[in-house]
Amino acid sequence: MRRKRGRQIDGWLVIDKPAGMTSTDVVNRVKRAFDAAKAGHGGTLDPLATGLLPIAFGAATKTVPYIMDGTKRYQFTLRLGEARDTDDADGAVTEISAVRPTDEDFRRALPAFQGDIMQVPPVYSAIKVAGERAYDMARDGRPPDLPPRPARIDRFELVARPDEDTAIFEVESGKGVYMRSLARDIARACGTVGHVAALRRLRVGPFAEEDAIPLDKLMPNDDNAPASPDLLLPVATALADIPALALTHEEAESLSHGQAISLLGLMGRIPDAADPDQGIVRGMDGGRVIGLCRLEDGWLRPDRML
Repeated sequence: MRRKRGRQIDGWLVIDKPAGMTSTDVVNRVKRAFDAAKAGHGGTLDPLATGLLPIAFGAATKTVPYIMDGTKRYQFTLRLGEARDTDDADGAVTEISAVRPTDEDFRRALPAFQGDIMQVPPVYSAIKVAGERAYDMARDGRPPDLPPRPARIDRFELVARPDEDTAIFEVESGKGVYMRSLARDIARACGTVGHVAALRRLRVGPFAEEDAIPLDKLMPNDDNAPASPDLLLPVATALADIPALALTHEEAESLSHGQAISLLGLMGRIPDAADPDQGIVRGMDGGRVIGLCRLEDGWLRPDRML
């Protein structure tokens, strides 16, 4: 039987992604640097974008969905006066406008883009339409008509105005929100056109900028030895925002073997922040995270065990 290539290592590495690379390019480069058997990322960044790209190794890949569902914070620069087919600086100009909104124009428009909204994704996106990627269709000259999708925007603020052609915004949002769409739509709402000239992700779930390592620091050293696993954050770091439930060792063993536990025996221990009908909790055996469990129909059921 053929041996699987790479080392079995577990944990998270937060990369400060440079502009000009795809998220997959970064994962492949980091995977090679660590000689890792398995790695994936916690949320795509466009090539133009910089900032936090969490990379999961080994067992941490089981927690990727919880990172992708977490709150994210971005800062983007809106360049006014030009619409582009990709809604960012990498695209071709499709429309121009001489209108330049004031700061007050932007502030009046912002409330309509906060809370639960409907958002039309960029045509150049990875959304599938009848089995094809939207960006492939657009490149072939067949841009799809994408319907609006639900999006959650918790905060959307104008933070700087360097000049009349440029506005800088900060956004906190949920999963699957497109900053390029926000830039395009806030410009339209203010009577002009625009596109993203720069984009940086500042936070992903529990990961912040102080956790990030520049990609060039992972370059191979002189003896070409793999990067040290000591650089990795524990697998459980990704779950820090999920309510913790203290378990006995026997309960933890049962859950680890796929058995559900009645909530009657857990009364008084279920964290207040957990939804008792449909919530996810972080199962703890002393100081050790055993995995994620779901509160459902009067039972605690194993969901993703580590």
